[in-house]
Order: sequence, then C-alpha cells, then structure tokens
Amino acid sequence: MNLQTPQDFATQFAVAPNRLTATQALEALKTGRLTATDLVKACLQRIEIRDGDVRAWLHLNPYALRLAAELDALPREQRGKLHGLPIGIKDVFETKDMPTTFNSPNFEGHQPGQDAAAVDLLRAEGAIILGKTDTTEFAAAGRNAATGNPHDTRFSSGGSSAGSAASVADFQVPLSIGTQTGGSTIRPASFCGVYAFKPTFGVVSREGFKIYANTLDTVGWYGRSVADLSLLADVFGLMESIKPALGTATLRIGITLGPYRDRLQPESVQAMQVAADRFRKDGHDVTHLELPTEFSALDHYHRTILHREGAAAFRNLARRFGSELHDDFHHRVENRDGRSLSELRDAYDAAAKARVQFDRLAAEFDVILVPSAPGHAPEGRHPGDPVFNAMWTLLGVPCVNVPVFMQEAPLPIGVTLTGPRFSDPSLLAAAARLAPLIDCARSPYA
Repeated sequence: MNLQTPQDFATQFAVAPNRLTATQALEALKTGRLTATDLVKACLQRIEIRDGDVRAWLHLNPYALRLAAELDALPREQRGKLHGLPIGIKDVFETKDMPTTFNSPNFEGHQPGQDAAAVDLLRAEGAIILGKTDTTEFAAAGRNAATGNPHDTRFSSGGSSAGSAASVADFQVPLSIGTQTGGSTIRPASFCGVYAFKPTFGVVSREGFKIYANTLDTVGWYGRSVADLSLLADVFGLMESIKPALGTATLRIGITLGPYRDRLQPESVQAMQVAADRFRKDGHDVTHLELPTEFSALDHYHRTILHREGAAAFRNLARRFGSELHDDFHHRVENRDGRSLSELRDAYDAAAKARVQFDRLAAEFDVILVPSAPGHAPEGRHPGDPVFNAMWTLLGVPCVNVPVFMQEAPLPIGVTLTGPRFSDPSLLAAAARLAPLIDCARSPYA
C-alpha cells in the first residue's frame, strides 16, 4: 500500500489528519485545507502501523480511496453533512459492499444485499465506510472480539463494540458506529478513553443489524469530542428534545453511584469524585441523588428480558447450525436459567414503571452523573461487567460517556451523563459544557 505517512501530513497541520476530531476534519474538508483522499490515506496508514497489535478491524473497504477521490470531485453544493469523513461500522450492521460476519465462524464471508438503515443514511450524507470493526459474537455472547485496548493491548477494549471504540481511541478513524444492549457502547468508551453516545431507545432505526433483545438494542456511536457525537445526532435526526434548551445559567447536576455502588472499584469512585469536584469548582450546583430502592432490581429485570428475548433472536440459528453455534446461544434458546414467563411479564412491567419514575426524578436536573464502568479495563479480552450500564439501557434513556483526566492513572476511565428519555439534544448540550472540565485532553485542572 503506497501511502504517505502521518508525519508527511503533519507538515500542513498541527496534527496528522487522522488525529483530528471529526468536527475539525469536516471543517478542514469544507474549507479545502484537507481532501477526503488525504484523510483516508492517513487513517489507512495508521491502521497499517497499529492494527496488527490493536486488531480493531475485521474487514477494510478496498474501495475507500476510490470513494474518497469521487467525493473530492463532487461539487460543493452536492456535498452531504459528513462529506469525506471515514467511519467504522460494527460488524453486526449489514453492508452491501463488505461482508457482515457478526464475528461468528458460521457467517464468514456472508454478504448482505443492502445496507442497514444507519449505514445507508451515513453514506447518503457523504461518509466513507472505512470498514467493519470487531465485536463480541452477534454483539451478544460466544466469541469475544480480538481487539486490545489501544493504551495497553494486554487489557480489554470492552464489548461488545470493541473495535468501534478502539479504532477511534487509536486515531484509526474519527467516528464509528456501535450498538448497546447492556453496556456495549458506553463501557468500551470508558475503557478506551473516548466519547460515546447511546441515544434514547428507538430514536435511531435498527433496521439491518442483528437483533439480540428487541426492547433493549440501541444504535450508539463514538467520537473524540461531544461535538463529534452531535454531528451524528444531527444526521440521525435527533434535533427535538423533551426538555427546554439550556441557557448559560448554572447547571443543576444530580450525582448518584446507583444501587450497585458496592461493585465499584476505587478508580471509578475517584473519577466520579473528580468530576463532581470540578463541576462544583466551575460554579455548577451538584446535588446527591438517591434513586428509588426498587431500582436495585433493575439489573435482574434487564437480564431476564435480555435472555428471554435472546431466545427468540437465536432460535433459528440454533436450529440451523446445531452444535456449530456457540453454546452461549443455546443457553438462551433453551432457557437454562429457568426464567419463567411470569418473571418476564413482571420485568416488563417493572421497567415501564421505573422509566416513569426516573423521568420524573431527572426532570429536576439538567443532567445526572453516574459511573460508566466498575473500574479500569480488565486484562484479557472479556468485555467487562455491564452492571453500571444495563439499568440505563433498560430505562431507555440517553447516555454520554466523557473521559475523566486523572493523573498517573494506568488506563482511561469515564463517567456517564444521562437524563430523561427524549432529552438527547439537551443532554449533548450539557455534556458540551461539562466535558472540558474533566476530559483527559483539555482539562483546565490537569
């Protein structure tokens, strides 16, 4: 592959193009200081140098440079909102020009006939699908992603959206798409030290990606700033909010460690404290929030729904592939945990009540601060414990992971900003105000 090196590009920019945030790169593309071809070349060069160790990708688009050249030749008035931006796609989304394997040995070389709705929309806005990123098998269970943490590949990058988070964290691509059924978008972002957004359940089409749990699965995405997350929120139509627009006044911030605080590692507790202290130092009103005692059962309800809906999602594959399909999926189909239909009904009902409760509580604040993960990434390739994400997925609320700067920390860690359902633009606006106070790159208190 005959590519210029990032060092060559750095003579024109303060940083190599692949290290620009998506927002910075888009501005450079609009003003003609950068071409899509040069940006794609820089990303591919970084992948060539690093991905033998990180292993974020299952497939790269062989036509990416050709597509970039075609976009460079496009008249300005015909260019979309994401013109020329390379984007990674978790390999559970169907792509018409690349295999969709779900990281399953049973689907090697599987080639869908059309794009998933999210991918189709990204292409329509001028994005270049750079490739398919590694994932836990079917974004559910079975085979773990091979992806290592870019900060130290001995450790996990999280799951199931492992390659999506790692590819952005390692400057291999400015944006990537993932999914979340438990903690599969937010937890990898915390482990890898990048920004991530899981929107309100149902506001982004899931047509064309592998469903695990029909009432939980949500499209999510990664970037290197809140502005990057907002770029894709705009493309996906997340412009309405149930909450009024934020002014310049002091933000009302509720903080809670949640019902599973005894499972937090010291570094996650410290990250929450650092964030709260910096918010207060900047003049914001930070108030302790005690969640209803019945929320302690939400993780159980989440798992009940996850496994019973997973039985429906994988029943045909269990029948088709038999013992060739990983036993984890047979576990779901056979309901080996013995979760009854009455338990499933009760889980649905309790989740519905809890959504109403949380929306009312959260309405009193501009944003709620909660942990993103139990602690730092574990060694190996295990995706990690989703307990600090699953309840928010069950509640269907939007979540933003923001990296927290902590001196001498061995690995990244983040915190989650959340709010009531359908407050996505308001939550992103609050995150944009708060992130510079705590993130690892720009903190004034570092």
